[in-house]
Amino acid sequence: MESSGRPLRVCDIPIPSPGVGELLVQVTACAVCRTDLHVVDGELPNPKLPLVPGHEIVGRIEELGEGIGNFQIGERVGIPWLGWTCGECKFCRSSQENLCERARFTGYTIDGGYAEFTVADARFCFRIPDAYDDVAAAPLLCAGLIGYRSLRKTGNAQRIGIYGFGAAAHIVTQVARHQGRKVFAFTRPGDANAQSFALRMGAEWAGGSDTPPPERLDAAIIFAPAGDLVPAALRALERGGVVVCGGIHMSDIPSFPYADLWHERHICSVANLTRRDAVEFLEMAPRIPVQTETHVYPLAQANEALEALRSGKLSGAAVLDCQFS
Repeated sequence: MESSGRPLRVCDIPIPSPGVGELLVQVTACAVCRTDLHVVDGELPNPKLPLVPGHEIVGRIEELGEGIGNFQIGERVGIPWLGWTCGECKFCRSSQENLCERARFTGYTIDGGYAEFTVADARFCFRIPDAYDDVAAAPLLCAGLIGYRSLRKTGNAQRIGIYGFGAAAHIVTQVARHQGRKVFAFTRPGDANAQSFALRMGAEWAGGSDTPPPERLDAAIIFAPAGDLVPAALRALERGGVVVCGGIHMSDIPSFPYADLWHERHICSVANLTRRDAVEFLEMAPRIPVQTETHVYPLAQANEALEALRSGKLSGAAVLDCQFS
């Protein structure tokens, strides 16, 4: 990618060399995330340019940088969005590394996984459970992790509304149902395919975002990047409920009456993830077991995968096959 707002182009670049504390990973699969769209479409400021996007990476270690003692060549690892933190700021020192003031992000300020090889900080690489093949595992690295962190933000909520039923929603629904919670899925009005998919994934009810749920919600998670869903979700909440905004980018939130927020309803965002999130979720996923629904594209068709996501044509997650035969 040469500049934001233009289609990606295939090009040959040198295989990177791992530095101190880094791994060179041969990429086998990389899932396509809505955040990739925000980067490519220029909605996120100041990306590294030129840039290799992609931050839901699965691959095998090709080379170890100096100082690596806990990984071996040939091991399979996953690489998520959060790619580096300073370890020194007040957030890093208080178990909030997701808010690090100098954080770097895979596929945004660090080259990512729409490639045959990538380099990553070993501290932010995670072993993939054997229960998943490479394609099935790739969506766990962001859709799964951000969904899990968003779900944690709902506390003990039993009736959860999910607005925008895509890759993250289809994973978090399985986790929520495993925990004994009810999920109410909100899709684009009239999107029968998405509603059918949500019900198949375990949602209690599915309908358009312009439709009130059959029960008051204890919490709502918004994955769709549409700010006008925030007031709608607030109106569906029980007293004391929370609206969790799970995306990195959202259109402006329109004004709404204070009465919609009153009775101690509140709104919060989810920023990035922590290594603790990754360890917990990757240990939990095969026990549920979480199953990912994927649509595979060759790496050279990354633009087609992004367009399918942009147009809302996907149920589940698009995954790039990064292996060349």
